[in-house]
Amino acid sequence: MFAKAPRIKAGATARARRMRTEPTWTEAKLWKSLRTLKAHFRRQVPIGPYVADFACHSARLVVEIDGGVHQLPEVALRDMERDGWLASQGYRVLRFEVRQIEHDLDSVLAAIQSALASPSNRSH
Repeated sequence: MFAKAPRIKAGATARARRMRTEPTWTEAKLWKSLRTLKAHFRRQVPIGPYVADFACHSARLVVEIDGGVHQLPEVALRDMERDGWLASQGYRVLRFEVRQIEHDLDSVLAAIQSALASPSNRSH
C-alpha cells in the first residue's frame, strides 16, 4: 500500500511536546475550533521525520499553519518536499496562512470539514 514510514527522528517527540505546551496564538485558536469537529485531531504530532501542526489520522489529513517564513524560497521548497513525503504516506495536506485563520476562520474550518468528508481520504 504505502511505503513503510521511517522512524520518528530523535528528539522529535520531545520537540512536539514542547510545541504543544507553547502554541502560537493562531495555533491555539485553530486547535480550539478543531476540537469542536467530530473528527479526532492531534496537535504537534510526529509523523515519520516531521512534526505536523495538526493531524487527523483516521482521515489521513494534516493541517499546517504557515507564517511569513514559509514564503521564503528555501522554506517553500522544504514544505513541498514535506508535503510530497506525507502524500507518499497517504496523507493529504491542507496549508493555511496565519492571516486566514486570524481573519476568516469560518472558511478555514469549512475547507477542513470538506476535506474530512472527501471520499479520497476514506480509502484507508
